[in-house]
Amino acid sequence: MDDIVYVDTNQRYSKAVIHGGVVHLAGQVAKDASKPVEDQTRQVLAQIDEMLAHCGTDKSRLLTASIIFRDFRDFEIVNRLWDAWVVPGRAPTRTPIEAKLAAPEYLIEIQVSAALRA
Repeated sequence: MDDIVYVDTNQRYSKAVIHGGVVHLAGQVAKDASKPVEDQTRQVLAQIDEMLAHCGTDKSRLLTASIIFRDFRDFEIVNRLWDAWVVPGRAPTRTPIEAKLAAPEYLIEIQVSAALRA
C-alpha cells in the first residue's frame, strides 16, 4: 500500500500531498486576481480552509506557512488578516518572502502544511 496520498493531481502538481500524518498544500493564489491584496488574501485563506477540510484537518493544526508577497509593502495588510484568521495560541512557523509570482495580477500566495486530526 502506498503511504503517500496525492490529492487532485494533474501532470504538473498535486493540490495537496498527505504523508506521515501531515498535509502539505500547494501554494494558493486568489481565484479572482483582479481584486486588491486584501481581497486576494481573504480568498486564499478561505481556499486554505477548504483544502484542509477536504484533506481531513483544519487551521488549528497548522505546522508551517510560507507567504509569498509580490510587494512587501502589503506586509501589514496581510498580517492583519492573517492574525485574525490564525487560531490563537496555534500560530505555525512562518516564512514571508518577496518574489515574482506566476502571473503579475497575483499579489499574494500562501503555502501551508498541517497535521492530520488524530
